Amino acid sequence: MDVLDRRLVAALQVSPRASWGEIGRAVGEHERTVARRLQRLITDGAVQVTAIYDDLRSGHGRPVHLHVQVRAGMSAMVADALASRPDTRSVYSVTGAADIGAELVAPSRAALHEILNVEVHGIDGVAGTQTQVVLHTFRTVAEWHAPYLTDEEIELLRPPLPDVVLPDQDGLSPLESEVAELLVADGRIAFTSIAERTGISVPTARRRVASLLERRVLLLRAEVEPSLLGLEVEAQLWLRVRPHGLDQVGETLKRHPGVRYCAATSGTYTMLVQVAVAHEADLYRFLTEVVGPLDDVTDVNVTLITRAYKRGFLRKEHS
Repeated sequence: MDVLDRRLVAALQVSPRASWGEIGRAVGEHERTVARRLQRLITDGAVQVTAIYDDLRSGHGRPVHLHVQVRAGMSAMVADALASRPDTRSVYSVTGAADIGAELVAPSRAALHEILNVEVHGIDGVAGTQTQVVLHTFRTVAEWHAPYLTDEEIELLRPPLPDVVLPDQDGLSPLESEVAELLVADGRIAFTSIAERTGISVPTARRRVASLLERRVLLLRAEVEPSLLGLEVEAQLWLRVRPHGLDQVGETLKRHPGVRYCAATSGTYTMLVQVAVAHEADLYRFLTEVVGPLDDVTDVNVTLITRAYKRGFLRKEHS
C-alpha cells in the first residue's frame, strides 16, 4: 500500500460504513479515487469490513486469552487447529515462554471448563496452557485505526460519541441478533439488503443498526494486516497493575495511537495491551516513555507476534 492507500484504509477503519464520497471529503480526495482504491483492496481481500460484539456487555460470550505451549515442531499444526475453531477470535505465533497466543470466546461460563480442559488440551501437540479471563475491555481492535489521519479528518468521519456510562449488560433482541449477524458477515451491507433478509422495512433496518452501534454492543471493524499499513512490529504486553490503578492505566493506554487492544484480565498479569508500531525502536519508546512512567504498573512481559493465523474470527492465508 502507498501513502494514500494507508490514509484511505485508516479512514475506513474510523468509519467502516462511510460512503466513498464521505471519505473523499474528509481526506481531500475525489470520490472516484477513493472508490477505485478501496474497492480494489476489498476485492483483493487486503481489507475486510466486518463487525465484532462487545461480548461481555451483549452476553454474546465470555472472552479468554490463552498462552499455549506446544511440543517441538508442532506449532503451526496447533495454531491451525486453534484457528479452525469457530470460537477463536484470534490466533498468533508469539515469542516468549508460550508458543501461541489465542483469544477464545466461550458461549457461556459453563462451557468454558469443557473447552479449556478437554477440547483445547485434546489438540495433538498441546503441551500446556495458561488462561486469562477478560474482566473489562478498555479498547477493542475495532476501535483502533492506523495513525495517518488528522484530528479534523477523524472528526469529519466520526463525530465524538456521547460521554455516557454504558451499562454492564445490554442484551440483544432476536431481531437485533439477526441484524448483528448480517453486519458481522458484511459490515457494509446495504440497509435494503438487511430489510429484505429480515423482513423489516428499510427505516426500521436503519434504526436497528444505529441502535446497535450507539449502544456499542456491536462494533464495526475494517480488518487489515498492520504490516500492510507500515506497522511491522506487533507486540503483546502483559502488565502487572495494582488493582486500584487498573482504570487509570487502562484509560491512559487506550488513548495511545499505537494501542490496538487493551483489557483487564484475571491471572498473574492483570492487563493485556496489544501494540502495533513501525519499528522496534518505537516499541522501546512506548515501553520507556508511555508504560514506564505509570507508577501502578509493577511488571511488564513483552511478547512479539511473529505470525497471525486468525484475526477478528477471520482466517489468514499464508504462502
